[in-house]
Amino acid sequence: MKTLLMIFTVITWLGLTSGASPIDVGTRIPNVGGIDQDGNHVDFRKAASTDFVLVYFYPKADTPGCTAQACSLRDAYMKLHDKGVRVFGVSMDSPEAQTKFRAKYNLPFTLIADERAKVIEAFGVPRTFGFANRQAFLFHDGMLVWRDLKASTKEQANDVLRVLEHLQHQ
Repeated sequence: MKTLLMIFTVITWLGLTSGASPIDVGTRIPNVGGIDQDGNHVDFRKAASTDFVLVYFYPKADTPGCTAQACSLRDAYMKLHDKGVRVFGVSMDSPEAQTKFRAKYNLPFTLIADERAKVIEAFGVPRTFGFANRQAFLFHDGMLVWRDLKASTKEQANDVLRVLEHLQHQ
């Protein structure tokens, strides 16, 4: 146990993990922007001012878990779209890597290249070994209505659809 505690302490000290606190349900979407896969600026506060916006974070484009998560959302994209959901994926990859990832898997939503981790920090998403942890945030009219701090890979879309169904019956 002492060895495990010492390893965690060293990793934290070296900055390999960050202890960020994710934004809370009921909080307004952070006033932050990012660059999409095409080099265009995306203003999250403006994008989330009406309807639903899902902002999901993933460690690295074109890795197995991140691909499963993105393809889950891709495969359910029409259902999400029909419920008024706009989807944004965020990682620390470059715009070029996001472009390739989006094209390779025919992803119909926007990917944000957050190379300087400004979006990641604004949302309070922790990082491990320099990569964003897998998390998801659903906003309605700019307010956080649901967050998934241990986001699933293959079930991400189903999790969001279940939440939307629950919200519609409240």
